[in-house]
Amino acid sequence: MRLTIYGRSVILKALLITLFLDIIALLIPNEIAKLVLLAFSVLLISFTLYFFRDPLRQVPQDLKEGEILSPADGKVMLVEEIEENEFLRSKAKVIGIFLSPLNVHVNRIPVSGKVQFFRYIKGEFIAAYDHNSALKNERTEIGIQSGKFKVLFKQIAGFVARRIVCELRIGDTVKIGDKFGMIKFGSRTDVILPPNSEIKVKIGERVTGGKTILAEVKV
Repeated sequence: MRLTIYGRSVILKALLITLFLDIIALLIPNEIAKLVLLAFSVLLISFTLYFFRDPLRQVPQDLKEGEILSPADGKVMLVEEIEENEFLRSKAKVIGIFLSPLNVHVNRIPVSGKVQFFRYIKGEFIAAYDHNSALKNERTEIGIQSGKFKVLFKQIAGFVARRIVCELRIGDTVKIGDKFGMIKFGSRTDVILPPNSEIKVKIGERVTGGKTILAEVKV
């Protein structure tokens, strides 16, 4: 199982805690306490390694110009029209994706182009499935100019998440499907598209980062 580089520090801490628990378990004479500690240490390291998995993925070979890939694994929780005043500065369509702690959390570029907008907001940590999380929570907002259209996407921390990792900066040239960061331990990702976009997914549908086509922008 491949592990993401974004989880190295957490994995190291989990290994040290697991080792400490195992040593304590070996020193305790009580068999029940020993088994409880050993079981907890196994669950801790197993979950940590599972959470930071980084499966190999290839973008669809027949992608068309204007097609937008999902930047994250998860479930579509929101599809609606909004007014976007920061980057697109027009009416727009937004697709919200909820990531549970069991989903792959590595994020991927939804469309090739150039990063022209980047903002980090140190906000709250309300539950990611709450619609207000997109406006109130800690998040990064990344805007990409892709030919004749713009796409804005957000990494939004959730109730459990406390660390957003994003390697992108203004001026970067990016390629669709490439990894750029992650949100640790439960989160949400929003993709904001031009108003003429044709949405290809529906609420409740499960999507895969770097593989599922979310929408097609008419160019």
